[in-house]
Amino acid sequence: MDIAVGYTFLEVDDHEAALAFYRDALGFEVRQDVAMEDARWLTVGPAAQPELGIVLQTVGVGRPSEDAQALKELLAKGSLGGLVLETDDVDATFESIRATGAEVMQEPIDQPFGVRDCAFRDPAGNQIRINQRPKT
Repeated sequence: MDIAVGYTFLEVDDHEAALAFYRDALGFEVRQDVAMEDARWLTVGPAAQPELGIVLQTVGVGRPSEDAQALKELLAKGSLGGLVLETDDVDATFESIRATGAEVMQEPIDQPFGVRDCAFRDPAGNQIRINQRPKT
């Protein structure tokens, strides 16, 4: 059996701000941008992984109103999921992303579990961690 990740979803509350972060700060490609009645389906992804789509979906869309409100509140607190990305040079990547004005959560450090990483928040509050690939 061969199973792979095709899409992952992040809730966002401002698609234009999210687009500026994921496209302009992280350098992701825009794969799909579909406006719907009360939502937007915006898919981005790294050029090196054309099979992976990161869907930036309207927070709470398609959910009961109580659930949608709970998600909006959690997103505002920065308490929803995020992504862990990889790069060959976390320090250079950090400086490049910081130069765009992205919100820094953690500057690059060596973690006790063996990786060097840093962290940002996207404009919606999702945590984006960036690990340095181990040298082989």
